[in-house]
Order: sequence, then C-alpha cells, then structure tokens
Amino acid sequence: MTQPLLFKQLIELDIDISSGQLNNIIVENKERYHSEKDEILRVGLEVSKYIHVDDTGARHQGKNGYCTHIGNELFAWFESTESKSRINFLELLSAGNTNYLLNDFALSYLEGQKLPKSLLAILQTHKGESFDRRDQWNEALEVFGITKARHIQIATEGALIGSITDHGWNPKLVIISDDAGQFNVFVHGLCWIHAERCLAKLVGFNDKQREALEQVRLQLWDFYHVLKAYKEGPTENKKDEILERFDAIFTQKFSYFQTLTDALKGLYRNKEELLLVLEHPHIPLHNNLSERDIRDDVKKRKISGSTRSEFGRMCRDSFASLKKTCGKLGISFWSYLQDRHSGKNIIPPLFEVIRQRAQEYGHEQYSTI
Repeated sequence: MTQPLLFKQLIELDIDISSGQLNNIIVENKERYHSEKDEILRVGLEVSKYIHVDDTGARHQGKNGYCTHIGNELFAWFESTESKSRINFLELLSAGNTNYLLNDFALSYLEGQKLPKSLLAILQTHKGESFDRRDQWNEALEVFGITKARHIQIATEGALIGSITDHGWNPKLVIISDDAGQFNVFVHGLCWIHAERCLAKLVGFNDKQREALEQVRLQLWDFYHVLKAYKEGPTENKKDEILERFDAIFTQKFSYFQTLTDALKGLYRNKEELLLVLEHPHIPLHNNLSERDIRDDVKKRKISGSTRSEFGRMCRDSFASLKKTCGKLGISFWSYLQDRHSGKNIIPPLFEVIRQRAQEYGHEQYSTI
C-alpha cells in the first residue's frame, strides 16, 4: 500500500509514530540489502547458462520510467531507470562496473552496426584504452570527432560491450526476450509465445482467410511441440528435419491473405533467434518466467503509483529482488528479514546460495519448457 495509507493505519492502531519515522523505517539505512541485491546479479550472471529479460513502466517522481527484470529459476533482479534503451540495458549487465573499453568485441560490434569507416578507423587506433566513467568517455568521443547522436549511441554501446566482456562475461550465456530491440545483444533467443501473437492478432475477413489462418497457427503449435521433443533428445538428424520444417511453414505465401504472408515473412527473418534452441537445447522456448516475475512490480505500480525519493526507488527494487530470489531458492522471505534485521546472519548471503545451487545441480536442471 502507499506510505500515507500505511501511516494512517498505524495511527488508527494507536501507534505513536511520525510520518518521518515511518519513512526512515522503510527506506533509510538499507545499504546491506542494496549490496546483497547487487551481488545477486553479479553471481547470477556468472553461474547461469541463460537469463530471461523484460521491462515494464515504473513511474518515479511523477515521471515515466522503466523497471527492467533480469533473472531465471535461480534469481530475480530488478532495477528502475529513466530509460529502456540498449545503452541502459548494457549498463545494467555491467553489474556495477562503470568503465568503457575499446577491445576486439567492441570494435566488432561497431563494425556490425555500420559505424562510418572513418570513425571506426579513429576508434581502432585507440584499441585497448579504457575510460573509467561516462563523463570521461563522452569527452573522449568529442575529441574523436564523434558528435552525431546515432554515432555516439553506437560507439557507447560498443564500449560497454567491451567492458562487459573484459569483466568475465560468459560468451555462451543466452539472453531470452520478447523481441524488444534493446535486449538483442550477445547470444539472443526469442520467445515463441510472443512470436505467435503476431498471428493471433490477425483477422480473416472471409472463410478462406480464416481457414488459412487457423491452419498456419496449428502448424506453428505443432512445430512448437516438435521443438519441445527435441530439447529432450537433441540429435543432428532431428535438427535437419526441424530446419526443413521451419522453412516449409514460414515461407508459405497466400495471395488472398497478404497480411498473413507478411507475418510469416517477419517470423522467418527471426529464424536464427527462434531456433537458437537447436544449438542450446537447455534454454526455454518462451519468456514466461520474466513476465511472471515482473508482474509483482506491475501490481505495485497500480497500487502505489510512483516512488518519490531515490532511496524509495532503490528500496522498491532491492526488496523486490530479494523477495523474489528467496522464493526461487526456497527461503522464507520473512525468515530472511528477521535473520538480517536481528544480525544473526544464519541464512547465508543469497548470492552464495545461488552459486551453491548452480554447482550442486547444474543450471540446465532449472530449464523449463
């Protein structure tokens, strides 16, 4: 509930407390919780073979913002920011590291993003250089003559990728999303549930169109079940059959239903990301976990509106992360709070439990279909 309503309830219970005292209890002196929350992400990225990502609206001080979720069956981590750009996402993946680095990964990204060759050549001469903070990086860009907004964006994304890879990023870690563009970095897989929605939104205006649409949707779900079966026992022969079947379904053309043809063409363009499971059978085929995890944040937004202070926003993200992670690890959140507040510290740091679970069971056992 909102803080004013909580204060009103306490007063009605004859509890002598001021609104300032209540605010201090809720948001002040929570550094140890913020620190443990940050370690959850760092260790979670270190031990995981895949992560789910998603974002939702999160107002702060009366202005629109966004809350990003990163997690899987081992952990959940939330962070609210003003942006939902790829730069913002890469800064979150940096897990506390603030430097910008021009290395091979960075330069390869810049080349792939079609940064003008003249600017790429300038940056190549500075390969290996690291810039500790955003202001230092921005000053360097100005010196390099990179001044257009689009070029600054690409260069910054590349330097962040350089930093992330330099700090031990697992090159095989798969990022699963609903096809929001900001998440399409590193090894990226798409959610089949979201992919099917482009067909579910179509409307047939006669019997022939409706029949074609129903037939294609049945083909898609049959194909989805084939992928589920492949996850249980992947082989090269099955992989070849799946590739052929994918092409047969998503290259169909309907002269009498152009929007259906276009939708299939759009899905075919995402072939590599939709079929990433062929190379990584341990990954889920959908992004439902992230949508479930972030639902709590949506409920808070609808009930409480926006946060008003930086400490308030930090606490909302930290305690959402800790609570959700406790649930995934089978730890009572109430017991966790009592343990930390009392100073007993019988319950190990959550990031240690995450690392232990990953080592004991192997992360592939957490994969869901």
